[in-house]
Amino acid sequence: MNAVHDRHAHAAELLGAHPDFRVQRRLMPVSAFHEAVPSVPSRIGVVIDVETTGLNHDADRIIELAVQRFRFDARGRIIQVGTPRVWREDPAMPLDPRITRLTGLTAEDLAGQAIDDAAAVDILASADIIVAHNAAFDRPFVDRRLPAIAGKPWACSMAELDWLELGFEGRALAHLVAQCGWFYEGHRAENDILALLYLLSHGLPEGKTILAKLIACSEQPTWRVNAVDAPFDAKDRLKARGYRWDAALRFWWKSIGQGEADAERSWLLSDVYGGYGEPALIPITACERHR
Repeated sequence: MNAVHDRHAHAAELLGAHPDFRVQRRLMPVSAFHEAVPSVPSRIGVVIDVETTGLNHDADRIIELAVQRFRFDARGRIIQVGTPRVWREDPAMPLDPRITRLTGLTAEDLAGQAIDDAAAVDILASADIIVAHNAAFDRPFVDRRLPAIAGKPWACSMAELDWLELGFEGRALAHLVAQCGWFYEGHRAENDILALLYLLSHGLPEGKTILAKLIACSEQPTWRVNAVDAPFDAKDRLKARGYRWDAALRFWWKSIGQGEADAERSWLLSDVYGGYGEPALIPITACERHR
């Protein structure tokens, strides 16, 4: 078996060295990506992913939750990887056939299953940062299902990084991982968190890891700008400037960097409100972001 593996590995090396071929390797479980340096302090992170019955945070339910703890040093290098924990949960509601096709999970797989709240909370509560790829989707489900950890700092590897600037195309997890030379079976929570760990550990040409970049972005305060009571005829200008419509609260909003608040407020006052009202600017940290 080792001889066969060696031949395959050698063939992969030959193909990988040829400009007309690209080689992708299957993701395999690991215990660390980098060697720990005793004098360098470290922190704890948790990668997380959920599969759900749908997209509605209020009506739909988590059917699979996966978490994996890891330790990272001050340089953003992952020096220890814990055991993945995966729970399924019976949603007590019919499962859309499209969800089964997407995740492979059936009603029979979920029948009688439940998340171990105590174990999940213990892992998540220990984290200095919780990382998801599309935290705006995952966090509301998790905060509602496990309210004991609501308020923990989260980071989103999909939304908080400028992937084009980092030399990548697109933002989908599988596509990003493929550009690093790996592949995996997607749309299962356990596989997705392993893929996210590999992506976070990836070294960039400048020498930093993707995790280091993400932590730096996450720790920067931002502002949520709510264009409350903006005139209806300003909607096209707001949309063109990157604002999004909040259907529940019925106003346009966007997130901006810490140093952009004064300029954005001035633009809104002159180009949107025209002296009749003003926006609400709310400071946001990783503890509030992606809710």
